[in-house]
Amino acid sequence: MMPQALEHADGRWAWMVLLASLMTQALTLAFPACIGVFFTDLQHDFQASNSETSWFPSILGAMLHAGGLGMCFSFQSSITVLGLYFVHRRPMANALASIGLSLGVTLWPLLARYLLEDLGWRGSFLVFGGVLLHCCICGAIMRPVATSATPETRESPPLPSKTPVRSCLATCDSTIRHHLACDILQHNMGYRVYTVGGTLMILGFTLPHTFLVPYAMWHGVDEYRAALLVSIIGFCNIFLRPIAGLLIGRQRLAGYRKYLFSLAVLLNGLTNLVCTVSADYQVLVGYCLVYSVSMCGVGVLIFQVLMDIVPMDRFPSALGLFTVLCGIASLISPPLAGFLVDSTNNFSYVFFMSSFFLISSGLFMGGSFYALQKKERQGRQAKAEGVSSETASVPSLILEGKDSSKKQLHVERMYVTSV
Repeated sequence: MMPQALEHADGRWAWMVLLASLMTQALTLAFPACIGVFFTDLQHDFQASNSETSWFPSILGAMLHAGGLGMCFSFQSSITVLGLYFVHRRPMANALASIGLSLGVTLWPLLARYLLEDLGWRGSFLVFGGVLLHCCICGAIMRPVATSATPETRESPPLPSKTPVRSCLATCDSTIRHHLACDILQHNMGYRVYTVGGTLMILGFTLPHTFLVPYAMWHGVDEYRAALLVSIIGFCNIFLRPIAGLLIGRQRLAGYRKYLFSLAVLLNGLTNLVCTVSADYQVLVGYCLVYSVSMCGVGVLIFQVLMDIVPMDRFPSALGLFTVLCGIASLISPPLAGFLVDSTNNFSYVFFMSSFFLISSGLFMGGSFYALQKKERQGRQAKAEGVSSETASVPSLILEGKDSSKKQLHVERMYVTSV
């Protein structure tokens, strides 16, 4: 069998992979944005409450992030391979690939509204299934990429253990812990902050995409104009994300990406409070314009910050654990919001809930990242002072004896307090 040809990072084929990643995110990651269009029809057909109907988008979002199924495989692999193909232009590549999400958010609701009238929600889902099959073409473009890592030497097989059951269980346990990034979660405090803050963020970030259309229709906005609100958010992001990618790709801002991400999450939460003030259509359009700016910052930085925190060779495992937690958050959040609507008969509580989680996440990540950076700076200073004190004590080892013409080595006990 002939060896398979490998592509090189930052080469010409990297741009084809970028295009494939863009299309994959448009097909998979943006698909839940159109579910709000079907929310009312599903509720009427099944005679379900808001809380019961909310399980449909929540299960879809959970399986997209944490399942072992089609859209999850396509979405996660497209992000991972992009980080391997781009090294020098990685922030810009992530920003350009995230335009796929914007394109999908723009087009999916309009297509869903058009198909819903002619085919109903059942026929629309059949068409969506055919459209999503294009992920197979995108996957064929993502060829293996050559890495600089040297292949590991094969060692002789270990001798059979006297307790094979325990050995098998230990091997399975270590394998699961490795692929779920448990070692990174244990030793990397920055990754721990990122996962906790990101999970809090997802609890509130997905709610406007699900409930904005029903919220507008509940206040008397017609179906087409309500679906157009989500498309406005996506259309604005098409132009904002390349600009954001150029900014965060600058070397001067490399050390501040974590704080910019926290700020974007905080602003996203504050923006949702606009919907609690008024449901006038002009106010909702203004909300979508402002919301798109903060959503752009979150979308551009969410995976780039993770690449900055963990080594690239462990990025797939770190992304896997993060998306599992995001899937759990996506499963809980919409039904909880639907329960609030059923209990209070007021959609405004959905946006209050979204703002609470997003603001909490932004403040938590920003404060924690600052505390970690301050602690790291103090550790470097203490280490530098320890090295300088050790260097100053070295000359005392050689002392002059009573006879000034001879020098002798004086044995002195020293305690090294820092390494």
